Amino acid sequence: MTPVTAAPEAIRPDPGSENRDIRGFFRRYAGQAGITVAFLLLWLLFVLFAPDTFLSGRIYAAFAATVPMFAIVAIPLTLMIVAGEIDLSFPSTMGLGMVGFVLVWEATGNVSLGVLAALVIGAAAGLFNGLIVVYVNVPALVVTIGTLFVFRGLELVIIGGRNVSLVATRASLPHRLLVGELAGIPTQLLWLLVVAVIGWVFLNRHRFGAAVYVIGDNRDTADLMGIHSGLIRILLFVIVGVAAAFAGILSSLFIDSFFPTVGEGQLLPALAAVFVGGTSVFGGKGTIYGTVLGAFMIGAIAAGIIAAGLTGFYTEFVFGLVIVVSVSVHAIVQRRVG
Repeated sequence: MTPVTAAPEAIRPDPGSENRDIRGFFRRYAGQAGITVAFLLLWLLFVLFAPDTFLSGRIYAAFAATVPMFAIVAIPLTLMIVAGEIDLSFPSTMGLGMVGFVLVWEATGNVSLGVLAALVIGAAAGLFNGLIVVYVNVPALVVTIGTLFVFRGLELVIIGGRNVSLVATRASLPHRLLVGELAGIPTQLLWLLVVAVIGWVFLNRHRFGAAVYVIGDNRDTADLMGIHSGLIRILLFVIVGVAAAFAGILSSLFIDSFFPTVGEGQLLPALAAVFVGGTSVFGGKGTIYGTVLGAFMIGAIAAGIIAAGLTGFYTEFVFGLVIVVSVSVHAIVQRRVG
């Protein structure tokens, strides 16, 4: 009879492996879990203290129509901040792109050509920022603060500071596709979902996203690995520029008017959405999921301020406070982890 021997150590089941897998899963997705819990708690708080507002379907219809105006920019901005860069000029790019839309539409009567012109100008603005940052080696913070004023000034000079009615675009197919409704859902929300899915795929399932993470974590290491960090960073500026121009189109067509101030007031909500969503100001860490939830949290905060009986003047104060607190929390966590 063959004696029974104990199983080799290498093939014995580890009773603690399942627990380690669960702990590893929660560690990996701790950021997403945290922003989800914060999102639900914030909503519960608003429902308890402002039920007339937050139990009404009208407020959610308003969120679906307005949050995408800054969230669409916040998504590519997430990729940029993960890579260790930032673009503060996008509010002016929204206006500058709309100048191209207005001029082409007035000259041709074609809304589609106007949309194309706006996107091209947005890409050119982003390319301008990226080239200076990468090849002149000026910090993105400094460059984009400057172009924030350059682009806005150029817009005002070209358009002459005039307002333009866009009511005549309502009958066009592009208008209905961009700011219409589909089964009662504002198409702005659908565009946000499309942009979010594309952003998630590129950040998590494409080598472009892998390069973005490596660049944000350590640019020298990225260069040693053969990643063309300069080209990736320029592309990120171009993508943010295109997204900003697209958001400018949505904002203007939604109210059927172009105002030279389009984009103003969108800087703080977009940045707050990115940082509340868990993206680290130091680069190398961030998620599209967190940014999307962060955008709706910011939209809810703005509505909650009004529902609480406070004036709209508190909005910027709260957004600024949210950014400071979020960045500080990330700094403390990163320092402890380090």
